[in-house]
Parts: sequence; C-alpha cells; structure tokens
Amino acid sequence: RRKLRNEVAAAFPSLSTEQLAELVPNKEELNVIKIHSHKGEAITVYMNHRNPVLFEVEKVLYPTVYTLWVYPDLLPAFATWPPVLQKLAGGADLMLPGVVVPPSGLPQVQRGTLCAVTLLGNRAPVAVGVATMSTEEMLAAGMKGKGFAVLHAHLDHLWEYGDKSSPPTLAPLVTDSATKESAGDEEELQGKEPGSSCSPEPEQHVHIRDLSLKDRDTCAELLGKEELPENRAAEPAEDANTGDQQEAEDSRTPQEQMDALFNQCFFHALKCKVKKSDLPLLTSTFLGSHMVSCCPAGKQLDIKKSSYKKFSKFLQCMQHQRILQVKELSKGVESIVDVDWKHPDIKAFAVPEGFSSASAAQDSKSEDGEQVYHAPEIIPLYGVSTKMIPLFQESGHRKGSILSSSEVRNIIINYVKSNELVDETNKNFVKVNAILCDCLLDKSEQDEISHLKWDELLSRCLERLQPLHQVTFPGQEPVVRKGNIEPIDISIAQRSSNKKVTIIKNLELYGLDPQCVANTLQQKVQASATISPAPGAKDRVQVQIQGNQIHHLAKMLLEEYQLPRKYIQGLEKAPKLGRKK
Repeated sequence: RRKLRNEVAAAFPSLSTEQLAELVPNKEELNVIKIHSHKGEAITVYMNHRNPVLFEVEKVLYPTVYTLWVYPDLLPAFATWPPVLQKLAGGADLMLPGVVVPPSGLPQVQRGTLCAVTLLGNRAPVAVGVATMSTEEMLAAGMKGKGFAVLHAHLDHLWEYGDKSSPPTLAPLVTDSATKESAGDEEELQGKEPGSSCSPEPEQHVHIRDLSLKDRDTCAELLGKEELPENRAAEPAEDANTGDQQEAEDSRTPQEQMDALFNQCFFHALKCKVKKSDLPLLTSTFLGSHMVSCCPAGKQLDIKKSSYKKFSKFLQCMQHQRILQVKELSKGVESIVDVDWKHPDIKAFAVPEGFSSASAAQDSKSEDGEQVYHAPEIIPLYGVSTKMIPLFQESGHRKGSILSSSEVRNIIINYVKSNELVDETNKNFVKVNAILCDCLLDKSEQDEISHLKWDELLSRCLERLQPLHQVTFPGQEPVVRKGNIEPIDISIAQRSSNKKVTIIKNLELYGLDPQCVANTLQQKVQASATISPAPGAKDRVQVQIQGNQIHHLAKMLLEEYQLPRKYIQGLEKAPKLGRKK
C-alpha cells in the first residue's frame, strides 16, 4: 500500500496527505482485481468501499469517475453536452467541433495530458480521457478533429463494478463579479457555465481505448470545454472589456459579422499560413486548410451567410483591392497565383489573441517554410453483412455493425470457445457447426468440409464481411467509407509524336493537394505539369507531367510523404535504368 500511495502521489501531486490516506487507506479493506478490456488490454482495478477508485494500464494509474466525484478538481475539466454521455459510454472519443470556448480562453493542456470530461452545468466528471492535442494545436486546427481519447466513462463496464451511483450535482464555480451580471448575461452564461480546473496533471501519453463496448459507427461527437475560474477572478476588468466588445459585435447583423469573420480569417491566413513558395495555391485549399484553421474557436466560416454568397466573389473583391491575383490555370480550377504581402491591409492586420504568427504557421510549415504533409491513418474495417448475422449476433452485433480486424478475430475466438468447437485431438482445427457451415462454406463445400484451420476460419470470415475503411487526417475527424480505399494510380500514356506523359490520380483521397504535387514535380524534373478534371470521378482532378517520371514520384511518395507502398499502384511501370546506346 505504501508503494501504491507513493505512485498515486507522484501521478497526482495536487492530492494532500489526508486525501491520499482517504484514497488509499492504511487499515481499511482495499481489493485488487484483474480484468480485460474489449481490446484485450490487462487492467488492474483498485477497489475501495466497494467502488473502483483507480485503474492501472501498462503501469500508468488513472482515476475512475467515482474518485473524481470526490475530488472533482483533480484533473483539468472539459464540458460536453448531456446527450453525448451515452456515446462516451458506448466507446466514442470526444471531438473538438462542439467545444464551448469560455470568455477567458481554453485551459492550457499539452498533448498526452490526462483530463476529465463533465456535462455542461455540472462540475462532476463523467469521463476520463487523454488530450490528443495541446491547447495551441486545438486552436490552430480550427477546433476540428479528435480532442480526447476516452479511457473510461460513467455507465461503462468499469463503472458497473461499483455501486452504479449517478454523478453528484456540483454547481460550476462562479466569481463574485459573475453574480452581479445582468439577467440577460446570466441567461447567456447558462449555456456556457464555466467549471473548475486544478493543479498540474500527469502527462502520460497513452493510446488505449476505454473499457466499454466500442462502437465504430460513432466517429464524431460534440464536446464543450470549461474555463479556469481563477482567470475570471483575476481579470474582472478584462471580462468587462470583453462584454463591451461582445455588445458592439452583437449590434451588427449576422451577415456583417460573417463578412468581418471572413476578412479576419483571410488576412490571418495570408499573414501566418501562406508563403510565396506555396503559390500557385488552389482556392479550395486556401479556404479549407488555411482560412478555416485561422477561424476563432466557437465560430464557423459559412460563405452563404455572408454578403458574398460565393467564395469566388469574395476573392474577386480582394483582387479588386490588389491584395492577390486569381487565375484559372486549368478549366474549372482556380488558383491564387500572386499575393502582395506589402499591401497595407496585410501589414496592418494584427493576429488575434490566442494565436501567434509563429505558432499558427508552425502547424502547416516546416522550418524552411515548406508545407509539411502528414500521411493519414488508414484502418481497414468490416461491416456485418446479412449472411454473417447468425455468427455475430451472439456477441451483441447486428447487420451494419462496424468492427476492426482484431475485434472480428476476438469475436470468432470467443464464439469457438464458448461453443466448444476446438478439435480435441488437434487444437489447430475448429469443428464446423451449422452456423459456421451456413456463414463460411459454399454450397459445394458443405458436405465435404467438417473442420477448418484457425487461419482459414478467420480469413473466410473477413472475406464474407463488408469491406470498409476509416481515414483519419491529422487534426480532423475520422471518416468511415465503404469499400477498400482506392490506391494512388500512376499510369503512362502516349501522346502525339510518340511522347510519353505520367498521369497521377486519387491524390485527394490521401490528403494531397494535386496542385502542390504538380508544382513540386515540375520543379524537381524541370518538365511541364498540369492538372485537369479526372474522367469518371466527380470532384477529383489528375496531375499530368511530361515524360516517364515514376522514379521521381516513387521517391516523393514513399520517402518524403512516407505513404505505404501498398497504397500506390503503378510503380512497376518505372523505366528500367541502363546504359544508353
């Protein structure tokens, strides 16, 4: 117990000696149980007063919600909406788009920081998670993407080991200045009630899922964040100024506010995100990657709510002011080809608080000012088809349930063991019962095959499930699509006078800007490169460059962009190197 108490003290330094003694008592009963999560991780759970108070994964300690109800200020707290709780208990992670940003700003946390999740209006935590981004990265990403990897939540299986009590009602902390606000301001605050945050937390970087059933269908959830009450208490004058600014902003029409927001994000992006080496830059990339990441937290760019109605008209207005120049480099595809960074409006623009030009540019630029590409995480998934329902319904899954390959494997193993289908004489074989026969065997095989090897059993199962894939780009929500992801397709075509050209398709699926790829290739091989609409593919373009440039493409895609070779098709068409006769 002394060792455990020391570990708890090291992990949570804000706990006093008395609180440590309450959490890990000297003489009272403290039980230790071993359980396994649905992903197979071994979990050590410490029970006190019949409730789990701590759990340990890979030698890292985490508090349970029962502990956080007693010590609600143990971890930095972030608020979310009450309907989200059911999704958290079902295994969803918390995403950033719905974060409620308090007037004093977001709590400062680093990537890997352990955080608590509360419901709006109640300071009692309902989940424990690890921040997947720092506060600066959240702001720079435009409050989009996964914010927290949830480890444990109220209503999940770990919570069920306790007395199954509900969270207490703990009023959010408010300052004296807050109580003196007008009734109208109080109504506004009810939707953004700040919670408390506390002393520093451990910065373990843990990539595990929670202990509840995983639901792959839930790829995104809204969440809200609570503010630090100390900041409000320390800066009442600043709050008053913020209120005045808010009143002035509210006096404008929603259309005027959206116009102002577009102007702010436009100049912010030009000043901090875009450099001369990025040009020409697709207008769609400028809006989606650069301007959106400059949007203040809690706000969203919507061109249809502005007076411009179309982004092209907004850019035309900026072009009339001679801030930039836009050209249609290929049919239907507009690009920014020049920017006047000495323009008075750009030079006079002040970066809003919460951003710095260095940190804002750092996310998308390397030290030499070039765009930094991060390959997406691609995970193959499987959907339960109608034919496979009898095999999966025993584990609680139904048609359309989305599973990873490891989850499919565990379900099949559990099914075989629970139905005692392992062959007694040779454990490498599995006996085929009626359900396995109907689900995995063709009609011609049903009278011939009575046993299957484990590997064949699992491979047959995966082949008969609906193929899906999940793509996660850095700072964005995971997206689940049907089928297998199309590879980047590289082909060689013959043109007039027996000239060869290299054509590259499907770059957009991997988060690559075709215009940037064309520019980079053009500089490297000193050959003409163009982009044009890809035939038969809606909203996609293809890159065409003179000559057989597959060697240069392979080096760029595999070494610089670090894309796995299995996602690139056509590398074998590279010209064979040899002596010229």
